Amino acid sequence: MEVNTFLIVTVTLAALVLYTIYRGAIVVPQQSAFVVERLGKYSSSLNAGFHILIPFIDRVGYKHSLKEHAIDIPEQSCITRDNVQVGVDGVIYLKVLDPRLASYGIGDYIFAITQLAQTTLRSEIGKIELDRTFEERTLINSAVVTEVDKASDSWGVKVFRYEIRNITPPQDVLQAMEKQMRAEREKRAVVLTSEGERDARINEAEGSKQQLIKQSEAVKQQRINEAEGEASAILAVARATAEGMIQVAEALQREGGEGAMQLRIAEQYITEFGKLAKAGNTFVVPASLGDVSGMIALAKGIIDPGRQTKSTAR
Repeated sequence: MEVNTFLIVTVTLAALVLYTIYRGAIVVPQQSAFVVERLGKYSSSLNAGFHILIPFIDRVGYKHSLKEHAIDIPEQSCITRDNVQVGVDGVIYLKVLDPRLASYGIGDYIFAITQLAQTTLRSEIGKIELDRTFEERTLINSAVVTEVDKASDSWGVKVFRYEIRNITPPQDVLQAMEKQMRAEREKRAVVLTSEGERDARINEAEGSKQQLIKQSEAVKQQRINEAEGEASAILAVARATAEGMIQVAEALQREGGEGAMQLRIAEQYITEFGKLAKAGNTFVVPASLGDVSGMIALAKGIIDPGRQTKSTAR
């Protein structure tokens, strides 16, 4: 009987020890933090790993994830500066940095941050006009993060960023904006077309101007070249004539030169007279047609006026 009682007590004590170990042993997962309370008061914050608590004295009061969370901010109605009502929703990104403050600093930090983000967003949207809400999204996001982060600092939560997801104006405003955008596009198209036509006309005028200038320069250069060519030709003929006359004069001074001259004059006389006879059926015959010697003497007189004077005197 005593043996059975001893066994029962032993088993009971072993079960109690195992239960105590089970109640006191705790494993904290990675990227998590457990807040331990001892007799109802804050004791410590447990990070990832294996921990032993005092049974019936210590207990885990709060469990927090240290990961970054994306919290959906529900759509809400905001009124812009130009009194247009728009629906705006977004996403806020936050992370628990201090488990103790997140547990005891506020009852529900997610609800508080959501409400604060909505009120701040309404305030920022009311400062700008509807057309600028789409352009100033970055500034609005930054303003919301700044304001919410100031308040959440005492809650042990860090707000990293806020992103506006959708801005939804009323249907009639959307239709008006669409008409305005279409009118702006048509206006830009007309302006671009007119500018293109103007540039084309300017280019054509410039091209015609350059063409006329080139043509006038070409005509000018052509005339200059022709004048220079004619001058060169006249100069060449004059030089050739002068050289020929010099050679004739030199030939006359030589022995037999005068007789060669008389023969050349007679040949030219006969040749030219023959041409005159071929030119027509009627012509005037000089009285001294057979006096070839007289014609030669006349030509010699032209060449040597002094000699002709002496002959006449004789």
